[in-house]
Amino acid sequence: MTTAFFILAILIGFAILIWGADRFVEGAANIATNFGVSPLIVGLTIVGFGTSAPEMLVSALASIEGAPSLGIGNALGSNIANVGLVLGVTVLIAPLTVHSDMLKREFPMLAFVMAIALALLWDHNLGRTDGIILFSGFILTLFGMAYLAVHSSMSDPLELEFEQEYAQPSMTTKQSIIWFLIGLAALLIGSKSLVWGATGIAHLLGVSDLIIGLTIVAIGTSLPELAASVISALKNKHDIAIGNVLGSNIFNLLAVLAMPGLIKPSDFGAELLSRDFVFMVGLFVMLFLFARTGKNGRIGRLAGSSMLLVFIAYNGLLAYHSTTG
Repeated sequence: MTTAFFILAILIGFAILIWGADRFVEGAANIATNFGVSPLIVGLTIVGFGTSAPEMLVSALASIEGAPSLGIGNALGSNIANVGLVLGVTVLIAPLTVHSDMLKREFPMLAFVMAIALALLWDHNLGRTDGIILFSGFILTLFGMAYLAVHSSMSDPLELEFEQEYAQPSMTTKQSIIWFLIGLAALLIGSKSLVWGATGIAHLLGVSDLIIGLTIVAIGTSLPELAASVISALKNKHDIAIGNVLGSNIFNLLAVLAMPGLIKPSDFGAELLSRDFVFMVGLFVMLFLFARTGKNGRIGRLAGSSMLLVFIAYNGLLAYHSTTG
């Protein structure tokens, strides 16, 4: 197999993943809306889970096929891409303002989840017990978000934005189920193509599965979040745009990172904590400080360009490490 063939498989996988994720989310959201589920619950749980589905399937398939490092790299790399690339580009297009009290609760929630992930990864091993703890946290988080949605103030800006977005179903229940199943099938096919192409090009070029997961796969599986955040920002739904990224990062650390631990426990190199985890935490701190110090919670283009530059620098560092070691 040639490099061009593997690259083609990666591109086809990305295209099918993005299309499938959109159909999967649209179908699931309409199923819930048709059954009278609150728009806020739909937005925080179903849509948030749906945009993380590509990462979950890619990590699970990579682990099944003997490349757990690709799955681990995908989880951390997607979080780095979500803040540095997704929010960086989104803010450059349309500066955002954090209004929602619920989003302000998601900042400490994400910080807490990162602390748990760090504690579990500290021994440079992602085992089955670690996977169980992380996935249990994912289930608890879904229930927690649903509880907060039920008890949130009706005047919360996030509630109002989701009310406009998901209050009325755009298709019947039967149509929703069909599109949901089509989207799920597309996610499986796209994930299979992406993992096969990514592992193939890694072995062909002599680059580690971890580096491929942190870069090509992480950026590709973050494209649904990029599209969702940019569209939300252009529609002036700022809290959805930021909440989409924060929720996705929480799900990535709990559900996506759990997959390699549950399916194929393995050790990993020290650079995952000393390099990748540090950049992930650093970008989170930057986002928090920009949102906290900006006037009325505003995150402007200077903040966006700063986060994007850090993301570019990080990928440059990965390129350097992959060529020197």
